[in-house]
Amino acid sequence: MDYPNDQAPGAPVRSGIPEHGRIPKYYVVKARIAALLEELGEGGVIPTERDLAERYDVARETVRQAVRDLVLEGRLRRRGRGTVVAGPKLAQPLSLASYTEGVRRQGRTPGRALVTLDRFPCPDPLAAETGLSRGEPVWHLERVLLADDERVGLESTYVAVARVPRLDADFDPDSSFYGYLAAQGISFGDADERIETVLATPREALLIGTPPALPMLLIHRISRDTGGRPLERVRSLYRGDRFSFTTHLQG
Repeated sequence: MDYPNDQAPGAPVRSGIPEHGRIPKYYVVKARIAALLEELGEGGVIPTERDLAERYDVARETVRQAVRDLVLEGRLRRRGRGTVVAGPKLAQPLSLASYTEGVRRQGRTPGRALVTLDRFPCPDPLAAETGLSRGEPVWHLERVLLADDERVGLESTYVAVARVPRLDADFDPDSSFYGYLAAQGISFGDADERIETVLATPREALLIGTPPALPMLLIHRISRDTGGRPLERVRSLYRGDRFSFTTHLQG
C-alpha cells in the first residue's frame, strides 16, 4: 500500500479512502469542511447548509450528513441555531484518579451539579457485584459532570453508608468524592473497570443536554480499598464527542 508522505500516525490509513477508489460524496464534502475548520479555529461559525451546498455543488442532504458526522466526532458542535468549531476533546486518564484531577490537568475547570443523593437497602445485583451485604444501607450519589460549565457527562456512585455515614451532611456535591474519601482516611487499593459504547436514555440525554442519538462512552468501575474491602460502584457516562481516554501499558 502506498502511504502519502504527510500521513499522520493517528489518522485513518490513506485518509479513509477505500482501495477501489469510489468515495461517497458526503465523505468528500466532510473532508473539505474538515479542512475549513482549521482555517476557522475553535469557536468559528461554519457557513450555512445552503452556502456549503452551493460552495461544493452538492445537495443540502449531502452537506447535512457530512456535518452530522463531524458533530458526532466532536469536531463541530451546535450552538443556538448555528454550528461552530469545537475545541479539543478532554483526554481523561484511565486510572484511580478522580475526574476533577483529570480535567484540571488539561487547564479546564471541573465541576459537578447534584442530581440526587439518597439511601436505600442494597439490592441483590449490587450486592453480587460489590460483595456488600444484601439489604445493608447504601448511598446513591448522582451528579452531572461539568468542564468549564459545559455539561459533559453523568456519574452515579454507590457506596455503603457504613463507610461514609455523614455523606449527606459533610460532603460538598461540587467537590471530588475521592478527595472526600481521602479526608476520611479511606485509601483506594485497586479497581476493575469496563468500557463500552452506548446511547443515552432519554432521561440521561436531558440531564447532559445532548441528543439521544449522540454516542456515549460508559465506564463501569468497582473499586476496593487497600484492605481489599468493597468501596464503591460507579457508572460514569461521558459524551463521545467531548471525551477520549488514555492509559499507559507496560509489558
